[in-house]
Amino acid sequence: MNTIDIHEIQRLLPHRYPFLLIDRVIEYTPGEKLIGIKNVTFNEPHFTGHFPQRVIMPGVLILESMAQATGLLAFKTVADLRSDNSLYYLAGIDNARFKKPVEPGDQLQLEVTLIKNKRNLWKFSCVATVDGEVAVSADIMCVDQEMPK
Repeated sequence: MNTIDIHEIQRLLPHRYPFLLIDRVIEYTPGEKLIGIKNVTFNEPHFTGHFPQRVIMPGVLILESMAQATGLLAFKTVADLRSDNSLYYLAGIDNARFKKPVEPGDQLQLEVTLIKNKRNLWKFSCVATVDGEVAVSADIMCVDQEMPK
């Protein structure tokens, strides 16, 4: 079974605290799917204001964690995709649905499935679950582009 630890995640993704939103990958198949984990803890900075009376993880950050998982799958699918002169950008989100609030102490399981890849454009079906229940689902598109000089 293919896994990715936090050290390799940091090698593959440019994100750092507080914006690195995936802790490990428990399984992946290049060109097909990836299952990652995001441990949700109370000491994350967004919880001080979202919402103080009942803290929940912002939906946009759940979408971002799914997008980071798509990046990892793309990098493992095409080994030479990651270069110092390019960035993997979020290009679009379709069909986003929020079904269940995510709270501190939850463990998000992020499952991303590659739908298609055409040149530098990638499309994925993504689902984030907590204890087997769907919290968020969306179709996410990303693009690998050269950085301006």
